[in-house]
Amino acid sequence: MPFQLSPGVNITEKDLTLIVPAVATTPGGICAPFAWGPAEEIIVLSSEKELKSIFGAPATTDSAYGQWWFTAANFLQYGNHLKVVRILDTNDKNSTGLTTGAAGTGLLIKNKTQFLSGTISPGSNAFAARYPGSLGDSLKVVILDGGSRLNTDGPGVAGDATENEYADYLSYFNGIPGTSTFATNLGNTSAGDEIHVLIIDEDGLFTGVKNTVLEKYEYLSKAINGQDTDGNNNFWKNVINENSEYIWALGSATGNNPNTTGGVTAWGSPVTSSSGKFAIVGASAVEYAKFEVSLAAGSLASSAPSLSTIASNYSTYFGDADTVDVSLLLGGPLGSNIISTSPSGTPNSANTIISVAESRKDCMAFVSPQTKVSNTAQENLDTVNNFKVTCTNPSSYGVMDSGWKLQYDKYNDRYIYVPLNGDTAGCCVRTDQNRDPWFSPAGFDRGRILNSIKLAYNPNKTHRDIMYRKGVNPVVTFDASGTVLYGDKTMLEKPSAFDRINVRRLFIVLEKAIATASKFILFEQNDEFTRSQFKSLVEPYLRTIQGRRGVTDFRVICDETNNTPQVIDSNGFVADIYIKPTRSINFIQLNFIATPTGLSFEEVVGA
Repeated sequence: MPFQLSPGVNITEKDLTLIVPAVATTPGGICAPFAWGPAEEIIVLSSEKELKSIFGAPATTDSAYGQWWFTAANFLQYGNHLKVVRILDTNDKNSTGLTTGAAGTGLLIKNKTQFLSGTISPGSNAFAARYPGSLGDSLKVVILDGGSRLNTDGPGVAGDATENEYADYLSYFNGIPGTSTFATNLGNTSAGDEIHVLIIDEDGLFTGVKNTVLEKYEYLSKAINGQDTDGNNNFWKNVINENSEYIWALGSATGNNPNTTGGVTAWGSPVTSSSGKFAIVGASAVEYAKFEVSLAAGSLASSAPSLSTIASNYSTYFGDADTVDVSLLLGGPLGSNIISTSPSGTPNSANTIISVAESRKDCMAFVSPQTKVSNTAQENLDTVNNFKVTCTNPSSYGVMDSGWKLQYDKYNDRYIYVPLNGDTAGCCVRTDQNRDPWFSPAGFDRGRILNSIKLAYNPNKTHRDIMYRKGVNPVVTFDASGTVLYGDKTMLEKPSAFDRINVRRLFIVLEKAIATASKFILFEQNDEFTRSQFKSLVEPYLRTIQGRRGVTDFRVICDETNNTPQVIDSNGFVADIYIKPTRSINFIQLNFIATPTGLSFEEVVGA
């Protein structure tokens, strides 16, 4: 007990209720090029609807964009947890618009983090599309001001075109902007600090309908200290930059404002009792004052970034197991650079993500070779086998399927071939949901492939035999049973329990869960009590796994036999955990034996 210096009662608590935590086994991860959306940061998606909302529909600029997009979408048909990183081409730019209302010159703003860092040099641009890509050229920004009602320069010409355009835009709001209650309460009754803002899909690229209003902001403030009726900051740039899904308002508080005239107070200045009238957009004599600019100069590369560029980002964003939790890495069309029938050539980009998985040791990488519907079956078999040869990392953390599938692209009304690795990884997600990670993801139950019109390469039995020996999992369309994943091998070449997906995933779960629990005995005393506590922690967990058919038997050794005096003196701790994993059935032999009528079955079975 702790020492006490005078009589009293001291109470302490000791928590001996450590448990092995559940660990996530379904999060997917992919680095991919898209037509829109935040770039070079991890975004978590739960559905295809979110994929389209955040990263736009699949671009028609280049088929590779669609192949990557549908790899992600296909995975989300099976699961609801995908971590996505958008990769940019060096020529991708955000659309912009100048302070004068003219088309802009283009900028590169990758994401919100970069924007808030203050490193963007806006030049003369007043606005930029939220994300890089030519899709931003469809955007128009409109600002409505109170006009000459708020100044002494005289009214404009009533009934002119300017009035009609103003009225059309004003119909989206509840009234004409004027002086805010906040400014009035400060004693400035003629500040003219209010504006309305519209974000419009001018070309219809976002909604399919031209001139659709995407966002509207009412009664925003020109004043940096402006507040709404709830006391929240209402400065127009802050509100737009915090809430808009489509644009950035550029520059500092007082810089890069739309073309303004008249008034004595610049936008972005504080409103006070003596600050006077704020400047007005457009000419000061125009009664119906408005500013509008169509964004332009956005760009999306005509072809997706190189496969090597995309592959290298897997290590950057998914390489650290301590900070990013991911279980299934999707290779997309990384195998599409191997189209030759020659086994020689440089190792392909698929090696990169397999290496990431092997380095982490808590996830698996899924890759597909390129197969072509125009090739003969033999040519496709050669391509698949040669792809396997060029994968110079024959790891149990890698999984390879046999090719691509044809599916319908409803966003562009076309058919597109997409690699199957998104579906193969998706079968693992389905397995996790319906059974457990240590069950095989293959077969007619858990291995069903969704949304497949036909396969680019549908291997026959002879070809399946050849590729399966090499560690390639055939995806096969059967007349009566549909398209299925028909193998559960990892890419490991040597005979081992780890050449099966379910065994590798079993050990990933065990190692990840037990390692997480073990962190709580760090810095404890290395004595019999702690070692006993560790066994009491791990053995019930393994019995649970055994009851759920993950292992047939196990043994945990953590005592003085492996925690020798030398180990203890070096501040170490050793536990040996022996596992007998369950195996999946790959081969079925059915023997039907005809017997004479008078023969006893006991005699036959005994023989």
